[in-house]
Amino acid sequence: MDFLFLFFISSGLFLGWSLGASDASNIFGTAIATKMIRFKSAAIISSIFIIIGAVYAGAGGAATLGKLGSINTLAGAFMAALSAAIAIYWSVKLSMPVSTSQAIVGAIIGWNFYAGYPTDINILTQIVGTWIICPILAGIISIVLYSLIQIYCRRSCIHLIRRDHYTRVGLILAGAFGAYALGANNIANVMGVFVPSSPLNSLELPLGLYLNKAQVLFLLGAIAISVGIFTYSQKVISTIGNNIIKMSPMMAFVVVASQALVLFLFSSQDLYNFLQNHNLPTIPLVPVSSTQAVVGAVIGIGLARGANQINWKILGKIAISWILAPVISALICYISLFFLQNVFNQVVYQ
Repeated sequence: MDFLFLFFISSGLFLGWSLGASDASNIFGTAIATKMIRFKSAAIISSIFIIIGAVYAGAGGAATLGKLGSINTLAGAFMAALSAAIAIYWSVKLSMPVSTSQAIVGAIIGWNFYAGYPTDINILTQIVGTWIICPILAGIISIVLYSLIQIYCRRSCIHLIRRDHYTRVGLILAGAFGAYALGANNIANVMGVFVPSSPLNSLELPLGLYLNKAQVLFLLGAIAISVGIFTYSQKVISTIGNNIIKMSPMMAFVVVASQALVLFLFSSQDLYNFLQNHNLPTIPLVPVSSTQAVVGAVIGIGLARGANQINWKILGKIAISWILAPVISALICYISLFFLQNVFNQVVYQ
């Protein structure tokens, strides 16, 4: 790896850090807010499983983003990732959980406009469609899970202490699954734009493990996400954890499990192949918003308990940040590419 590549990829690492700072709240935010798990323990579990998910199953979402816009120079990829990271960092500073997927899609569209490349409307429609489907699906899953658990708790005679123990274990397992799904689904947002122009070589690791060029990129991005979790994610956790609706430990489990299932559905290559081989409708391998999934799950529980329990003011601010993030990211990318090309004489497209 030469110095120029390390410099250009720094924006992707910053984007990964921003994702960790923002989206870690979606994995364990509710569990930490309900004091079912300590922040340090949650951060360690999240980091391990995010790395596994990113390296093992991150290729599907990256391929979809590549169809939206294949950024073919390192300088162009650098600015797209930096633009998305700035948009996310702005939201994190305001304690608003923003969608990394929306920010990077906005940046790619900004690059397409500047480079004069067409944006694939079919792929864009598919991605934007998931922004609508994702929170709705998470909300439906959370309502079903919450209702089933409520029925089970009413009919069972489990002691309160044992129920607390089961909930704690369930939160840890659901959080680990959620971290894996986040890494698999969202690593494309962090490193996907660098895949076409990456000069990295494949890597052989001990125990017979082999990483191709894209997986090496995903590993670097996943490590950056982990750093973001440890250093800055607590700022957003309180917003997701309790500000939309006050959470009980059981509700926290439902939220984490619901968002994990949604991310897994949109990132599992094995599930996609299974459905395709059996001539069943497939679920697109698209980087979806874990933020939207968890907010949708929280709203679902709120509706199950009564809509008056939802803090609609906080929810409105989150919705505004979702709308502004891709627009701001696209504008930053378009303007910055002009300066990068004309002031710093960098080739931003070919």
